[in-house]
Amino acid sequence: MMAIDKKAIEEHVRGILVALGEDPDREGLLDTPKRVAKMYEEVFAGIQYSNEDLATMFDKTFEDDLDLGDNYKDMVVVKDIDIFSYCEHHMALMYDMKVAVAYIPNGKVIGLSKIARIADMVGRRLQLQERIGTDIADVMQRITGSKDVAVVIEGCHSCMSARGIKKSQAKTVTTTLRGAFQTDKELQMRLQMAFVGRE
Repeated sequence: MMAIDKKAIEEHVRGILVALGEDPDREGLLDTPKRVAKMYEEVFAGIQYSNEDLATMFDKTFEDDLDLGDNYKDMVVVKDIDIFSYCEHHMALMYDMKVAVAYIPNGKVIGLSKIARIADMVGRRLQLQERIGTDIADVMQRITGSKDVAVVIEGCHSCMSARGIKKSQAKTVTTTLRGAFQTDKELQMRLQMAFVGRE
């Protein structure tokens, strides 16, 4: 794990301000490099950890009260998890992101708050929305031992809304399906039903 180098970020932000034609020594910008470095340390905290690290960090599961038969197909869904991230192409904000994670327990269940923490930390990297889904699925599979994981993400991208094509209402939806979610039509229908009534 490599720590984020805040001092280097400060120096580079100051250089960017100069390159933009700004005066980094004027009152409004004097502390901007430090503020940006502190913000980057927070919003990019996930860069410091691999998926394997995250699986170790959030590996809190429960087995005691589960009575799982051979044909167990009960599905756990946690939806409307708010996250944000930054696009690796423009370092632009991905916002209003809603994540839904579903899985079929394989002898153990993960604490529900841990699912939200995984989604949050995976977002705190330079990312693609598609990779956020695959990273979350990977961490979930590592922790739960379940092959059957689905991740659905809906979000807005400021690289589309604030620049370029400038389509502020455009939303991107990505799905990551693993295991039975790829092939089991009944399971896919149940997953879809879990989203009925969502605005």
